[in-house]
Amino acid sequence: MSLRNIGIVYRKELTESLRDRRTLITMFVLPLIIFPLLSVGFGAMIAVLIGKAKEESPKVMVIGGDDSPSVLAGLKKVPRIQIVPLESNWKDEVVNKQVPVVVEIPEGFERNLAGEKEQTVLIHDYEGDLKSETAKDKVEKYFNEYRDSIVKDRLAARNLPVSVLKPFEIKPHNVAPPEKSGGALFFGGFIAYIVVFLCLNGGMHPAMDLTAGEKERGTMETILSSPISRSHLVLGKFLLVLTTALTTAALSVISMGISFAIANALRTTPIQAGEQGATLHIGFGAALSVFIMAVPLAVLFSSVLITISTFAKSYKEAQSYIMPLIFIVIIPAIAAMLPGVELNPKLALVPILNVSLLCKELVIGTYHWNYIAIIFASTCVYAAAALFIAIKMFQRESVLFRS
Repeated sequence: MSLRNIGIVYRKELTESLRDRRTLITMFVLPLIIFPLLSVGFGAMIAVLIGKAKEESPKVMVIGGDDSPSVLAGLKKVPRIQIVPLESNWKDEVVNKQVPVVVEIPEGFERNLAGEKEQTVLIHDYEGDLKSETAKDKVEKYFNEYRDSIVKDRLAARNLPVSVLKPFEIKPHNVAPPEKSGGALFFGGFIAYIVVFLCLNGGMHPAMDLTAGEKERGTMETILSSPISRSHLVLGKFLLVLTTALTTAALSVISMGISFAIANALRTTPIQAGEQGATLHIGFGAALSVFIMAVPLAVLFSSVLITISTFAKSYKEAQSYIMPLIFIVIIPAIAAMLPGVELNPKLALVPILNVSLLCKELVIGTYHWNYIAIIFASTCVYAAAALFIAIKMFQRESVLFRS
């Protein structure tokens, strides 16, 4: 094998690719803007929407309550809600998001409270709607406080302390460090998904251009007539696709770390439950580990992309062939974000899913060295097999010059 010949092909393809605007966009622009948009921009937008919903005064309709004037009067005094007249089509109003919630007070509510009869106040809402959920929380808070006041009065009438009903407190205490508290929820898997997707996306355009694009431009025959062997040609092209994929993965990891640091500084990190003050953080070691695990995956993607694109007669045909591959990659990458899907010996051998699950663990600072070895080795085997197939396909005339 001549490294000199492979280097010649690689430098030639690299020079041409750096002149291609589409390649530059997928390599540099996309990974550098997607994480800032998601972490800072999207997080700030969510914070603004939630803040705006809490500041609004939602409309609330009330069913019944005419025989419970004190309850109705207290409800009207709840800050930032607006009691409006009940309409006959109140269900449609809630479904169409014209009215966030409708409160249904049972008949004889106050009278039955004196008799200590069990009753239920219904809050009709639109589950999943932000405004409806906010209005429901305000109304529910009022009735909880009203219920607590009645309980206190009953205890006081019997000369009993409030602690009778609440003899002890239950308080959860998070012992996980902040970076694990934030990353373990959602973003560990989401980061892995983005890195996997961008790694595939980074090599997609160059792979199609260097194979199907060459056929479409009529330059494939010229390249094949050169004194360089076909194995050297495909390896040179493969290295260019691998370079773009790894560059995209590296920039995405760098952008990820910077974006999370900015988001935490601005306190706009989205979707972070748990203890207040938890931050989403990725250290240098975690970022480096994610990138190292992306290397064999990038080799696998580059080899598969080269192989598939070689079968196509044109760039557009190559796009149609690669489209199913995108779904094949996305499905296991998304599966890593599902709750309950954790690393085990069987999943450690499933390509793409294993790397996604491992990257999720690496982001939160958990290193399973046995799984790391299994996943890295298995992915290298898959990548070597895919590269071998790519070289073989490039040596078949029926594939290169199919009509």
